[in-house]
Amino acid sequence: MASGYSSVTLPDGAKLAYEIHGSFHLGQSLPIVLICGMSTLRGDWERLSRSLARTRPVLLYDHRGMGNSTLVGDEELTIELMARDLLFLLKKLGWKEVAICGYSMGGVVAQQLLVLPHHPEKPTALPFKTTHLFLVGTRSVVQEVGINYSVPPSSRPRTLAEKQAMARKLIELALDPTWIAANGPRFDFLLRRVLTGISNRPGPVIAKQGTALQKFDFADLLDKLPHDLKVMVIHGDVDQIIPKRCGEDTLKRIPGSRFIEQGDKPGQVPTLAFGHYWYEYFDAQVWHDVVDVFLNDTSPRLP
Repeated sequence: MASGYSSVTLPDGAKLAYEIHGSFHLGQSLPIVLICGMSTLRGDWERLSRSLARTRPVLLYDHRGMGNSTLVGDEELTIELMARDLLFLLKKLGWKEVAICGYSMGGVVAQQLLVLPHHPEKPTALPFKTTHLFLVGTRSVVQEVGINYSVPPSSRPRTLAEKQAMARKLIELALDPTWIAANGPRFDFLLRRVLTGISNRPGPVIAKQGTALQKFDFADLLDKLPHDLKVMVIHGDVDQIIPKRCGEDTLKRIPGSRFIEQGDKPGQVPTLAFGHYWYEYFDAQVWHDVVDVFLNDTSPRLP
């Protein structure tokens, strides 16, 4: 992991590592927060974050226990805990308006964060306004998906060869055979990035994340999201990890949300045939334009 990062100590003593790219745009452009998925690290966003940072501040961070962030002992992870971690970080930064992009597990965390004001037991006001929300390759309810998150840990430490084989299989699932055949060198780079930093993706923590993804429950609160919050759902047809039906379900649960458009105009994608590692598909400028066009849209949110 890169050494150029900041950290914040959470109330329970855990630490979150974060970076702000494009910080010179603060006060001029709306910041966007990129929330990692299960097993992913802030550096995995590099292709997209580097492009976005040309025009706006981009906040990247590692979930507790991942990358340069830490846990407190053998604690349980929950989606709510991870959402409150992000809340604490944003409070510390003092930003008043943000856009949020939650990818895979990060999309679940984003939804949980935004319904915290309506939490049935511990309602918590948000000291910032989220103007736009991207929910990418994610879901809003616990349901059967493309991979089994509840696989029990091995009874013995896995060998390096076993870890390498698992990493390769996961990356293959996160992309698709057509993309892999056309992008061999990039696939090799992604695999090397995971394997060279494998200690930064601890198996026990990833297992805890998987368990957390079987226990969240906030779907009945989604209709309480702010009426002026604009929501875009992005989901590829060939996502082998979170099926597209999960994105379609989210679209139905959040009034006024819209689905990414296919086309050749800025803000659209050339095809919906992309996989779970959505930010690895197309030229990075395509996704940059999706973000900028959506954030610059002044039309009212439909009911």
